[in-house]
Amino acid sequence: MESLLLSIHPSDPLWIAIAFICGFALMMFGLPPLIGFLMAGFMLNALGAEGGDFLRGTADLGITLLLFSIGLKLKLETLAKAQVWGVAVIHMVLITLVTMGFLLLLGLFNLPMFAELDLQTALLIGFVLSFSSTVFAIKVLDQLGAGGSLHGRISIGVLVVQDIVAVGFLAISTGKLPSLWALGLVLLFPLRHLLFKVLERSGHGELLVLFGITLALGGADIFELVGLKGDVGALVFGMLLANHPKAEELAKALLSFKELFLVGFFLSIGMTALPGWTELLVALAFILFLPIKVALYFGLFNLFYLRASTAWRSSLNLANYSEFGLIVGALAASAGWLSNEWLAVFAIVLSLSFTASAPLTNYRDTLYHAWRDRLGILQRGHRLREEEELDLRNIEAVVFGMGRMGTAAYLAIEADFNNRILGVEIDGEQAKEHRRQQRNAIRGDATNPDFWTRVPNLIDGLQWVLLTLPSHAANMAAVTRLRELGYQGRIAATSKYIDEEEDLAALGVDCTFNIYTEAGRGFANDLRRLIEQTEDEEIECVARRGRIRK
Repeated sequence: MESLLLSIHPSDPLWIAIAFICGFALMMFGLPPLIGFLMAGFMLNALGAEGGDFLRGTADLGITLLLFSIGLKLKLETLAKAQVWGVAVIHMVLITLVTMGFLLLLGLFNLPMFAELDLQTALLIGFVLSFSSTVFAIKVLDQLGAGGSLHGRISIGVLVVQDIVAVGFLAISTGKLPSLWALGLVLLFPLRHLLFKVLERSGHGELLVLFGITLALGGADIFELVGLKGDVGALVFGMLLANHPKAEELAKALLSFKELFLVGFFLSIGMTALPGWTELLVALAFILFLPIKVALYFGLFNLFYLRASTAWRSSLNLANYSEFGLIVGALAASAGWLSNEWLAVFAIVLSLSFTASAPLTNYRDTLYHAWRDRLGILQRGHRLREEEELDLRNIEAVVFGMGRMGTAAYLAIEADFNNRILGVEIDGEQAKEHRRQQRNAIRGDATNPDFWTRVPNLIDGLQWVLLTLPSHAANMAAVTRLRELGYQGRIAATSKYIDEEEDLAALGVDCTFNIYTEAGRGFANDLRRLIEQTEDEEIECVARRGRIRK
């Protein structure tokens, strides 16, 4: 097999360098770098550049790793909830049909790019634009430390359902019937126990990464051999490991590799077709359609009994178009179902939707407070079990974030507050584990405005709040929420860097604990006690020997 390095064209490093410069420039303005990668592709296309085998190879590898990573997050119990699969399916169908009708209506006016659309092509374009971005949502949720929150899990669940539909389309689009050997794929399910053992022994470094890449590529190859789409194989092999405790660690380990290789995909898309004024105007029309897409999400989430704030946050997590739509669009263009001009439209729509969505994550709670009464009109009276109101009187101390740091803090002050301490954990499974160990813990998100609606009595007698949330942004949001509610008690928060300590102090946090500094100080104190104890034992031993001699 020819080495991938031998396929690197002399110009490929230059294209990658240009992608870095564009991505870096966009990041300086607070926008996702992948918008810069698409812009770099457009620029290179305008200059007449063409991507080589290396870029195409990295693009394919990026898509394979993306699907494998999605499979790692695919837990069937989450997808089985009506507020996940119900919203995903209904939303995709409605958006596809509404977009199709909109396109055919524009075609009646003989507008460029719309006049020649038939029913099938309009339906395909509507299908492409019905997706929301998995990469964008996961990035935002990781940044906010909200991946385990209710709105985070629901958003990811909806995206996974959409991705499954897309993978099914990719599989069917090949038009090939699988061979009889495909029946042997059922043996993969008992094989997963062997994969579990290998995963457990792969450590936490390069072997873990190599194991994930091997499974992703191997799964794709196995499915190709039996006449099935390789992308489906990458997804299925990810699903085989989804319930293993190290699945999340493996997904995080592959994250940088996946994003790196996807640079080749975004560059390739940008270099496929150069958008003109017509393509740009069509893309802007679809951006104006984006609020309808978000409003439909919000209405459906409310229909399935989510609180207004959870529905709002979930909807804004999905307020964009998808890179998976680009993948589907690229396949349709290569099959001759769509022109390359439409592929350029999809690329611009993706870029503009990310540009519009990125600032919303910073102002979503401010907007929610401003529109709370209006948004609450759609909220239904029935509550999901995870959003029921709680009566929490006589609580004097709350620890938000019951991970290792939070649990240690809880245990350290538990005796001082007796039964008047509460732990709040965003991850439901961890909250259950704490309750199993006889700790007073509930599931909740301190950054969610409606969390405090669920616990109306909590803030009355509260004296101390300890914030050990997984990200600085989450800690800052929680402090802001507490101050808005008029909380006058004391607040302590963890941090990692000096600038984070300064940000927290500026909001009125009484105590900040740099986890790196405190860990080093704790290690030094333990070491000092160990040295003193060893010296005391040596002195005692010498004295004992002296008494024996006498």
